[in-house]
Amino acid sequence: MSKLPNVTTSIFTVMSKMATEYNAINLSQGFPNFPVDERLTDIVAKLAKENVHQYTPMAGYPPLMNKIGKLIQDSYNRTINPETELLVTAGATQGIFTTILALVKENDEVIILDPSYDSYESPVLLCKAKPVRVALNDDYTPNWETIEKACSEKSKMIIINNPHNPTGKILTENDFIQLKNLLEKYPKLIVLSDEVYEYITFEEKHISAHTKDFLLDRCVMVSSFGKSFHITGWKIGYTIAPEHLMKEIKKVHQFLVFSVNSISQFAISEYLDIVDVNLLGKFYQEKRDYFQKLLQNSRFALKPCEGTYFQVASYANISNEDDVTFCKKLIIDHSVAAIPISTFYSDHKDQKLIRFCFAKDNFTLESAAKKLCEI
Repeated sequence: MSKLPNVTTSIFTVMSKMATEYNAINLSQGFPNFPVDERLTDIVAKLAKENVHQYTPMAGYPPLMNKIGKLIQDSYNRTINPETELLVTAGATQGIFTTILALVKENDEVIILDPSYDSYESPVLLCKAKPVRVALNDDYTPNWETIEKACSEKSKMIIINNPHNPTGKILTENDFIQLKNLLEKYPKLIVLSDEVYEYITFEEKHISAHTKDFLLDRCVMVSSFGKSFHITGWKIGYTIAPEHLMKEIKKVHQFLVFSVNSISQFAISEYLDIVDVNLLGKFYQEKRDYFQKLLQNSRFALKPCEGTYFQVASYANISNEDDVTFCKKLIIDHSVAAIPISTFYSDHKDQKLIRFCFAKDNFTLESAAKKLCEI
């Protein structure tokens, strides 16, 4: 008997497979197609001949952990203890999965804000806990009144994603005030803050959970080097949590992966000495602006994008088809792959919206936009 009877093949896998089959331009799955920084690949080439190929300590390579601590200090003015509050993970998804398995028990409830990343619900179900899916407002802001009504004495965790995938929305100061009020009413509630796009915001600066004192003792923050450094295939990220929570997370981590691959940890440790993460937002803002300009004469209506490297677009002026059908026809008939937003909702709410990834080289964006403007 399946433990996840309602879980099927991920929409990302479906659309990427179709993109390959029909030789379509893949703007569906969130991965860059431009070269990795040569400084990083040079570091890897050098390290490949050195003695860096055995297990690192379970929690991470100590020099890397110290540099992550410095990165957090520089970025958010927060001091952490790398030995007790930090864990290097095999990607952010593993950090999320491990955190939920470690902290959520049978019959607990976990608040998930829709549209939501599809990796949130499955570990909750594997814990025999209950995912409570709460829809964001139509403009993708949190409805804190609805969220509070969804909470109960069984609520163990609320998952926030900031900047938000798939919508590109970022949380405001008022959102954190409302979150603080919620935590005061539910003192056992833990926050899992998925911040993998933390360095990819535009006009407004990202507000991290790291900067909120009221969260530091009851929040797990998840970050991704894969997203920040255009190396999604490396599957490496890190998780920050107060010691009493991190002890439990490490218990699961050591039997899930034990330690993350060594050469990537050594390489990123060196790379952090020379890279400036603060340039990332400007880089992707230029991508966003260029992609939006390319589509300004299309029939798609583009939604605001405050962060991440995703652009949500309405096709309501083009078709009345549901978004999954529209995306499949977009691949077959027009050779461009996108992701239907309804798949991020538990009730498959269809608003005729799809998501494009603009983390692509300019030639790819231009080629895709040409096809989209012809629709």
